Amino acid sequence: MDYERAKAIVAKAHELGINFFDTAAVYGRGRSEEFLGRAVRELGLRGHVFIATKIPGDWHRRADVFKSVENQRRRLGVDAIDLIQLHWPSCWHNVPICETMKALEDLVERGLVRHIGVSNYPPQLLDAARRCLSKVDVATSQNRYNLLEREADKELLPYLRGAGISLIAWSPLAKGAVTGKYTAENLPPFNDVRRNDPLFQPHNLREAEPLIAEVRRLAGKYGRTPAQIALNWMIRDPAIYPIPGAKTPEQVAENAGAVGWSLSEEDWQRLDRISREVAERISYVTY
Repeated sequence: MDYERAKAIVAKAHELGINFFDTAAVYGRGRSEEFLGRAVRELGLRGHVFIATKIPGDWHRRADVFKSVENQRRRLGVDAIDLIQLHWPSCWHNVPICETMKALEDLVERGLVRHIGVSNYPPQLLDAARRCLSKVDVATSQNRYNLLEREADKELLPYLRGAGISLIAWSPLAKGAVTGKYTAENLPPFNDVRRNDPLFQPHNLREAEPLIAEVRRLAGKYGRTPAQIALNWMIRDPAIYPIPGAKTPEQVAENAGAVGWSLSEEDWQRLDRISREVAERISYVTY
């Protein structure tokens, strides 16, 4: 919520070669877009960064899509949004998916949006959305994916690879669960949002122990942090773009340290195997 800190984070990211920034209309009720746009403008970065944002699922009627993008362009201070994504399906208002997709296609034709994507869409709905388009295609799908949560491996990732669509992986560090910061005996504080996340239930943190142990072993072997190991495992696939968050410039630097080196084939395969085994034992039932 502090602009100067946000600006420092953007500046550090650019300094370290990060050029993709993901935000959304609902983050801070537009404040995140305002802060990002202001920082990009003041730092003179517009020609050097790619800005992605999202329209919430409650605003998917044609008129709402146009109004939302108009407001988002104003908050970001850009002539065109590089990537506009549908944040989640229109679950509550039952807007026909083709109405939404054709509105986005019109925005691309008008030069107000460069690319379109979806977020939190299952492959069946994504496929239906793509069939509504005649002049452009969906470029990206943003979904939850990390070493502990790998449901996307079953249907979504095979579909995306076949269609040539990139996966933007949100929560690539599982809110820190893959680093071992919290354990069944050391849970997040009661006022921490993680306490309501199934991953941070004691039974799941115990199931995650073999994976966390392997991540920490590799961190020691490679002289990296656990977060860097988890991110490096993911970016081995050129179609996956993780978007780890950062609350400080130091966290940006840690994230950036995940690139420029690679796990060995043997270590990657071992981590992947343990990850798959542990992910299958994770339970989302909390009571």
